[in-house]
Amino acid sequence: MRRTWGVIAVLLTAVLLAGCTANSGSSVTTDSSGSISSGAVPAEGDKAGDGSLVTGTTGAVKTTNRDVITTGSMSITTTDPVAASETAVTLTEQAGGRVDSRSENPATDIQPASAHLTLRIPSDELDRTLADLKKLGTLNFVTLTAEDVTQQSQDLDARITALTTSVDRLLALMASATTTADLISIESTLSSRQGELESQRSQRDFLADQIDYSTLQLDLVSEGTVAAGGPDNFWTGITAGWSALAAALGGLLIGLGVALPWLVVLAIFGAIVLLIVRLFTRRRKAA
Repeated sequence: MRRTWGVIAVLLTAVLLAGCTANSGSSVTTDSSGSISSGAVPAEGDKAGDGSLVTGTTGAVKTTNRDVITTGSMSITTTDPVAASETAVTLTEQAGGRVDSRSENPATDIQPASAHLTLRIPSDELDRTLADLKKLGTLNFVTLTAEDVTQQSQDLDARITALTTSVDRLLALMASATTTADLISIESTLSSRQGELESQRSQRDFLADQIDYSTLQLDLVSEGTVAAGGPDNFWTGITAGWSALAAALGGLLIGLGVALPWLVVLAIFGAIVLLIVRLFTRRRKAA
């Protein structure tokens, strides 16, 4: 009988331990709104433990209180860079951004058309705007760099808070100053602190603008401006080599054509000099 009770106790302990282990194995929790608040985030299309489809993605968990400056460059080949430049400006303005600089070079006999723009795009609209800009032509390359400036931003905020408090105290001391010497000393210190405060605020405003608006350098070039990729097999290598040889011979012929008039003039001048030398030589021999 005792052995039977002992077996029952062991079985009950095992069941309890299994239940605790199952509860501790789940690390994903949700709040009342259904958003994921902690633990691992399943990828989109994965299924939860109960078999239901999870619609959230890893992008649903956003890092808060982080300040990031995003800069990048982009090159696009298009049939009409000047017209594409107008479209790029429109797309940027529709996204709530602005154009800091813009230069356009129409096509001439010696150079193809091109355009260069410095675009300031709201950070939360950057991905969508990049997708729209890629439709202007053939994408050559795009690079993006993100710099975390959270610490710098927090330091500026702390300095501004400290300087604001200092300025307020100095203003209170100035109001209660009883001597001219104290008033002059307080005014000098106050002027210095106010100047430093304005400088810190200007830096903070500039940093906030860099955080809120990503900077994109956009180059729009004509077709054929960007060199094509190198040969990837024997036959394309022969074709590339023949094209290079033909181009070299063509350049040589052009150079000869340019130099030919000068060579003719030099030949005539040399012949005249040679004739004069021979005449002087004959006269000396005759004398």
